[in-house]
This record gives sequence, structure tokens and C-alpha cells, in this order.
Amino acid sequence: MKRIIISTLVLLLSFPILAQQTDFQKAISKYKTAQIITATSVKTRHKAAVAKDEQSSGTFTILPPNKMNISVNEGKDQLDMQGEDFTMTVGGKSHKTSSKTNPQFATFQKVLEHIMTGGADGKDIAQTPGVTIQKEGNNFVLTITPEVAKAKAKKRMMFTSFVITIDTKTAEIKTLRMNEKGQNYTSYEFSGYTFK
Repeated sequence: MKRIIISTLVLLLSFPILAQQTDFQKAISKYKTAQIITATSVKTRHKAAVAKDEQSSGTFTILPPNKMNISVNEGKDQLDMQGEDFTMTVGGKSHKTSSKTNPQFATFQKVLEHIMTGGADGKDIAQTPGVTIQKEGNNFVLTITPEVAKAKAKKRMMFTSFVITIDTKTAEIKTLRMNEKGQNYTSYEFSGYTFK
């Protein structure tokens, strides 16, 4: 009897998690058939020590399965992903890294590719270490916390976490926020989507 009660409790507790995973897969399935996704982008740069945030606008382009570009301020500021290669351009100056050599971008890449392919890999992305998915109203909120083992690497980390918000009904990525140390962050807000 005790075993039946425990099994029933485990089943009841795991059902919301399974339902959430199914809902998330449904939400991103729209990406499976898309060849190009475009949107407008507004970038906000927040520095805790500065009273006013910097804002600039531009474009957001996704080319499934693994290419993405956010370009604002007439291309002077960009976040570009070409598979495992990432380029951040700030004020016209480019900084390159790779998820192969920079572990803080490895999980970020996995999550983005999972979204861009509509979950075609069939994996439960919430089972990836360092990834959590929460349903908040009409949004899924994915938080990616890079795991870096070495103390020296932690000191050099540019971002402490990435947060992606996806609309449950439209599949649109609404926001991307890249948190840094000391409450500093860069966030992007996306709107006006077209899926082709």
C-alpha cells in the first residue's frame, strides 16, 4: 500500500513537469517549418552605476538551424551566432568566441538551436544541466546559468546567466537578457515578427 501511495505521488508530481515540456515543444514547433524569421529589436544596456539606460533599435534575424543575428545602432552593435561561433560587436569593435572553447556559451548555443529547430532533436532541453524552464502567464521563461568549474574562468566570465522569454501562443522570442556581474545587463526586446 505504501509503495502504491509513493508511486501515485511521484506520478502526480511529475505530471505538471511533463505537461510543461509538452506545452513548450508545442510552442516552439512553429520553427520547424520556418526558413527565415525576422523581427525588430530594441537593445537596452543597463549599468548599475549609471542613472540612465542606453537604448538602440535594429533587427533580429534567425536562419534555422543554427544562425542568428541581432543588429542595432546601424550595425555598430551586434550579437551574431554562426553555429558554435559567436561574435559580439560593441561600438564597431568585434569580439569573437566559440562554444567549443568558451563553456559559458556552450549551453546557450544548445538552447538556441533547440528553439530554432522547433525541438527537432527530440530532447527535453529542461534536462540540460544549467537550464530551467518556468511557465509564467503566457510566457515560457528559460534561464541558462553557465557552469564554469575553474575559479580563474569564473572571474573572466562575461555573463552570469542568459534569460529567454518565449510567447506560448505565437512562439516568438520576446526577450533575451544577458546578465553580468554587479547587476549590469544587456537585454533585447523583439517584436513585429515574420516567419517565412
